Amino acid sequence: MRKPINRISFYVYLFLSTLFLTTACSSDDSDTDNVMGDWIRQSEFAGVTRSGAVGFAIGDKAYVGTGYDGKNRLKDFWQYDPSKSAWIRIAEFPGVARSAAVSFSANGKGYVGTGYNGETYLKDFWEYDPEANTWTQIADFPGSARYGALALSINENGYVGAGYDGNYQKDFWQYNPSTGAWTEKVGLGGAKRFNGFAFSLNGKGYIGGGQNNGLYEDDFLEYDPIADSWTRLKALNSTDREDEAYPTPRGSAVPFTINGKAYLCVGTNGATLSEVWQYDASGDSWTAMNAFEGYAREGAVGFAIGNYGFVTTGAYGSTRFDDLWQFDPTMDNE
Repeated sequence: MRKPINRISFYVYLFLSTLFLTTACSSDDSDTDNVMGDWIRQSEFAGVTRSGAVGFAIGDKAYVGTGYDGKNRLKDFWQYDPSKSAWIRIAEFPGVARSAAVSFSANGKGYVGTGYNGETYLKDFWEYDPEANTWTQIADFPGSARYGALALSINENGYVGAGYDGNYQKDFWQYNPSTGAWTEKVGLGGAKRFNGFAFSLNGKGYIGGGQNNGLYEDDFLEYDPIADSWTRLKALNSTDREDEAYPTPRGSAVPFTINGKAYLCVGTNGATLSEVWQYDASGDSWTAMNAFEGYAREGAVGFAIGNYGFVTTGAYGSTRFDDLWQFDPTMDNE
């Protein structure tokens, strides 16, 4: 014989079920709040999955290569044409295979150097000519051999600094493509770091994040190339930015710039992140954008072409990726 249902238990069950459904619906409604930024998956990267690769954009095309696939360092290189949503393999990087290198574009050329080959830190540097599809070795980076450095370009000059060479670094160097010369500039006006983020806006450079002796740095710095000087902006903490939104300090994040604004995507603060933030230099302010819609990751590659940003490759733990996502900051997430 079946045991009869206890009437009190039934009503308790009914109440809890209704409460759960109501709560779930409320959560779904809150998720529809308008947050700017729309992510669309595009043609996936044609090389093997990897993290710690480099990427740069020249004109209306992007270039991605090197990195680590979990077993081997890599030296293949690929061009992405968003107008055709197509990847083609280009001339192989001629230096030793590596990961955690740096790259920048300046004066119509791409530049790749430093990094780690699995045994030693590196300081060689190479120039890529997209018209000839050729690589040429240029003068070595004059600082110490290192990996996890940061790089950016301002007014057709490249800048490389910080990183790890057995110790954490904060030096800063300019490369002039017209003369082929490296010049040491005043070192970072904040902490030493590796795996920080760097971008340029309106003729100035911006640097933040990364790790120093196991800590994620929260300082945020502006570099003036004319004065060769650093200004400390409000740090990424509640003390400096009380009642303001701001990204948590992080390493291995992806920056790119679109139409006078910078965007900081993914990375790690001990946990792998999907967050996306917009930075407005005119007000030194941050705005949360729609989160990255691929898997959370660190050590990815980011670049911007026209009005769109792109994120590809990267890792979540031991899992590495080859998906490509396009970001439109002007669209909402509905």
